[in-house]
Amino acid sequence: MSISGYARSIDDVRTIVQHAKLDHKNLTNTAQAIYYPREEEGHDINNIKLLEVDEHILEEIQKGSGELCFKGALNEKVVFCTESRTYEVKEAEISNSLLLVKHLKLAQATSRSPIKSPKGGVNTSMDSSLEEDDDPEKIDTIDEVERKDVVKIFHDYFELRPVKPKYRKIIDLLRLTRYAGPENEHLIDRSLLFRFKQLLDTVQCSKAEFHEGLKKYRAIEVDERVRMLDIEYEYRVLTLLLSVVSENSWELDAIDKDVTLEAMQGIIPFEVVDGIFDVYTTPSERVAGRFQYREDLVCALFAEKILQHGLKFHIDEFLVTWQEALPEGFEANEQYLRGIGIIDREGSVPCVRGLNEADLPMNLLGRLDMLFRTKERWNLEQIEPYIECFATPTVGVTSILAKYTRSLVVKGVRMYVSKH
Repeated sequence: MSISGYARSIDDVRTIVQHAKLDHKNLTNTAQAIYYPREEEGHDINNIKLLEVDEHILEEIQKGSGELCFKGALNEKVVFCTESRTYEVKEAEISNSLLLVKHLKLAQATSRSPIKSPKGGVNTSMDSSLEEDDDPEKIDTIDEVERKDVVKIFHDYFELRPVKPKYRKIIDLLRLTRYAGPENEHLIDRSLLFRFKQLLDTVQCSKAEFHEGLKKYRAIEVDERVRMLDIEYEYRVLTLLLSVVSENSWELDAIDKDVTLEAMQGIIPFEVVDGIFDVYTTPSERVAGRFQYREDLVCALFAEKILQHGLKFHIDEFLVTWQEALPEGFEANEQYLRGIGIIDREGSVPCVRGLNEADLPMNLLGRLDMLFRTKERWNLEQIEPYIECFATPTVGVTSILAKYTRSLVVKGVRMYVSKH
């Protein structure tokens, strides 16, 4: 018989037990002979990977209804996505070899007699495979050998750690084909446009996070393609939508969507109006079936429109101009400049300038270099919107700043400056 066709017999097992000086009373009826894997045609053991999962992923697998996938282009680090979360993937080593074996039986399944249960918190099942019964005539010995093939031997595994969704690709893929109205569509190369599913498969985030990302960057579907809007066009559409509020004398938390959409017929394409309305509104908390505009988004767009040319404004002049541009009932707030503009009160003349987070490099060191060339000193509140995309559940913004910047205290406020 060839070595490859060798199968261990009961006599072989009993001989090994004897050489190992094992007490037969500690053994169960069925022995399991482990056979190492071998390459066979049609069976590629290299395409099996070991993945460590948390409770959330385990629940998704057990439900069987969610979509689990890996995402990553050639120049990207791979991420793992569930329906609602994103994880970074890292390869980790196992200190010992780990064998994957199909249908391996646990102790109780290998014995025809009950396994002794733990006593006093100590597992004593190895003291004897039988309940208290020392009658030699009733002692079971190994009388069966089952073959168990090792599927694969693992020396490493994939470790998953939760990370924030990587939205930047949404901007990079959509900003060059911004929608500026049907009259300008002849200028757009439609081969560069993306359907919803195409973009979802490309962006490194879960489906739920992808929906949030589209809202974050105010992207909507137009003619079955996902589009970001040209800021001038978006400003014009939103201004028209807001004018319907005053025309109908609605309270700000009692906006009628159907009337708004009807008022825009023949002026703005339906998909654009419907998409923009959904981005900028939330259901009213006071009036059922009605909506209210999000003050933070409306104010941010108006501020972005003023700041888009990168000009500096005196802080007082800017706040007056900003407030006067807003519709009645909306109030300008410095907090709404988060991620689109910075206020510099450290200089001789307090000023505001535009600085959109979406325009900064995605390399951390490159981004910090640009930030400190734009402004010498930053407090945590100012710099956080531009750094938080690099944070993880275990490494926060302050930890990143502690590693890559210098800090000093000025008039009781901690400020961050360039390390070099």
